[in-house]
Amino acid sequence: MQRLRIRSVGLSLGVLLAVSYVLCLAWDLLFPGWAMYPAWQRLLPGFSWSASGLLIGLAETLLYGYYVALIFVPIYNYLHRQEMGRQPGGGQPMVRA
Repeated sequence: MQRLRIRSVGLSLGVLLAVSYVLCLAWDLLFPGWAMYPAWQRLLPGFSWSASGLLIGLAETLLYGYYVALIFVPIYNYLHRQEMGRQPGGGQPMVRA
């Protein structure tokens, strides 16, 4: 198995969080009684119901995805390398002559 790459995982997580953010904003508009506006204000500094505030929130969700990837990917790759080293054959692919 190949190593995970920070760029790929960061982009994947960033897009996941951005899509979730947009869906939650739609939820807030559809069901204002159950709005998550106070939570967004705490989690996303600069977030507000203005165009710039919404874009700031979107940018922050993308950055949070990369932040998680910066921490997760090296840990995963290290632990995966350690585990592969314990397997018979050291996790190296078999070479046939």
